[in-house]
Amino acid sequence: MKKILLFFWNLFINLKNKISENLLLMKDRIYVLFNKAPVIMTSEETVKYILENNCSVTRYGDGEIKLITGMDILFQESTEKISQQLKEALNCDDENILVCLPAVFSDEQCAVLNEETCNYWKKHLSRYRKRWYKELEPGKVYGNAFISRHYMNLKDKGTGCAEYFELVKKIWEGKDIIIVEGEKSRIGMGNDLFDGAESVRRILAPSSQCFSKYDEIIKEIESHEKTALYILALGPAASAMAYDLAKKGFRAIDMGNIDTEYEWFLAGATDKQPVKNKLVYEAMRGTVGEADDPKYLSQIIARIL
Repeated sequence: MKKILLFFWNLFINLKNKISENLLLMKDRIYVLFNKAPVIMTSEETVKYILENNCSVTRYGDGEIKLITGMDILFQESTEKISQQLKEALNCDDENILVCLPAVFSDEQCAVLNEETCNYWKKHLSRYRKRWYKELEPGKVYGNAFISRHYMNLKDKGTGCAEYFELVKKIWEGKDIIIVEGEKSRIGMGNDLFDGAESVRRILAPSSQCFSKYDEIIKEIESHEKTALYILALGPAASAMAYDLAKKGFRAIDMGNIDTEYEWFLAGATDKQPVKNKLVYEAMRGTVGEADDPKYLSQIIARIL
């Protein structure tokens, strides 16, 4: 009897959630009829804009908007300070800083994405679209936050991806770069992603709760030259940090996830899978191995953990 009651209870909860989800989706479809989607470049247009303007880049996604609303996410707790930092960066109007959004606010923008990705963002927007629109500037042209996610989420993974990654590599080609990343991200380790850079150095930060070390990371960066290009892979902290560094005269680009997408591309992966000795939150299976690459280890100049 207990199992039967539990079965019907779970059935009721699932049905209730499904009805609630459909109602939210319906309300969102009506809201879209009376509110224009933000104007967002394609990924290729965004990369070309970065190359032409030598700008800093801050990117926003589902995690950042949740933190702005005061919600915690998997690897970052929200605070009033974090919310305000992210809001300020999102609303910046500095021509040297490109603000990037996920290109998911219209059917046209979603056309290049696979069904699973589209469905995820439809559900997200049914809850958060009004908050997104509240923070955005009407008529402003935004960059595409998927510049570092140009593979797994695509409907067509075979056409143009190789050319796209070669285009992205031009951002740091011939430049002295300093990668500021989570200690287990290890972006570019074991592949040729940054081979075109003049030099590569690394500052390691925590793999989660990066805002807890935010000021220390900024201080460490300030001890290095402003002529270097800073590549950030710090989760939501990178969104605020790229903006703060740009105000201080540094050029910083938030490129979190670029290495994971590149690894999946090289492997011809069709689903999200772990990458050896690298932390991939979207495909966590077991523990992350130790870094044993001499070239990678020699690039580390600071650890803020």
